Amino acid sequence: MDEESLKRLAGIAERSNRIDEKLYNRYNVKRGLRNKNHTGVLVGLTNIGDVIGYESVNGNVVPIDGKLIYRGIDIRELVSGFQAENRQGFDETVFLLLFGRLPGKGELDAFSSHIAELRALPHNFTEDMILKLKGRDVMNMLARSVLSLYSFDQKADDVSVPNLLGQSMDLVAKFPAIIVYSYFAMQHHYNYEPLIIRHPKKELGTSENFLYMLKGKDYTPLEASILDLILVLHAEHGGGNNSSFATHVVSSSGTDTYSAIAAALGSLKGPLHGGANAKVIEMMDDIKRNLRNWADEAEVESYLRKVLKKEAFDRSGRIYGFGHAVYTISDPRAVLLREEARRLAKEKGRENEFELYLMVERLVPKLFAESKGTHKILCTNVDFYSGFVYDCLNIPRELNTPLFAMARVVGWCAHRMEELVSSRKIIRPDYRNVWEKKAYIPMAERNLQ
Repeated sequence: MDEESLKRLAGIAERSNRIDEKLYNRYNVKRGLRNKNHTGVLVGLTNIGDVIGYESVNGNVVPIDGKLIYRGIDIRELVSGFQAENRQGFDETVFLLLFGRLPGKGELDAFSSHIAELRALPHNFTEDMILKLKGRDVMNMLARSVLSLYSFDQKADDVSVPNLLGQSMDLVAKFPAIIVYSYFAMQHHYNYEPLIIRHPKKELGTSENFLYMLKGKDYTPLEASILDLILVLHAEHGGGNNSSFATHVVSSSGTDTYSAIAAALGSLKGPLHGGANAKVIEMMDDIKRNLRNWADEAEVESYLRKVLKKEAFDRSGRIYGFGHAVYTISDPRAVLLREEARRLAKEKGRENEFELYLMVERLVPKLFAESKGTHKILCTNVDFYSGFVYDCLNIPRELNTPLFAMARVVGWCAHRMEELVSSRKIIRPDYRNVWEKKAYIPMAERNLQ
């Protein structure tokens, strides 16, 4: 088929798939599974996590400071708990989300040791599944690798709780190596960079192992601590986020763990979900390039107005890293990460850049309200600072979303187990057909345009 014919057929296909906007209102369709007041449509129950950004009073949404709850524990309390004891918290968070309670010291030590034993990839896996099969995107390589792990699992289709837990811990342990090796393989194949394979070390935690495999010994205790915090903050976000809901949907069919997690990875890869922090970095790079003085509030404000008017950056009119489907006054993840980002900026000599981030955070809500003529409360979300932190850690931007996945796989596995244990009913919503009825036309009588 020539290009002109394909273009003509594409136009026909596009018209055939466009639905009249008025029909959505006529049939009261909850587009995006959102109610008219922008709250989410209730489609399930969960014991795992809660995301709170508002209260409902007499049917009205009342903004409140955001809360993120893991198994009943406020994320601020969880973080302050392990930070007060000067230790990393990701393994404790994994245990909490998978088993439903905090571990004792002996349990945590045994759990961490077990995860450490699982980090190494199967024999020949790195060569056969990562190095030989070229890939231009780490997220796609990660999804492909997850699917291929099915072949190495003798009980891949077993959905009993003990087996689900074993598969979950195995995936959590193996994600760091798959991600780092996929990145180096991609760089080697397409950019002719050196191929580096460092084997995980059992004595290192998850964040330290990731930094070691990526950079060798070139990382500081503060860097490892902050990356650990990011993993904890990204590990879970309720069942309603797109990738966790995808996990519920796919798991409800009774399929295997690897298929369900690959589906979640496909969801997270989307720029409207996991790729947002990369857009924040691009936007901030653009702002820095176009400002003469980062400390000049009037100049910063003027440029942000241009962005909102679609006169600057990507001409979308969006300022990335602001707003959230649930959080209103504040995103607790952004609040926690902001303070750690301040410490990291000081260690890296990037205080001026961090101050620019603070200024943008302060100015945008006011400018957004003026530009859009709205009273909607707008706060920074976790993506606003996570990209800056990754940049300070010298983590390549191609790994921003994979790092998100490295943390969120914990929540996905917890939600998959909950779906299989509690729901036991395939998710099957309704779609109303609004295409008009037509008679079949014999081939000789068709008048094609």
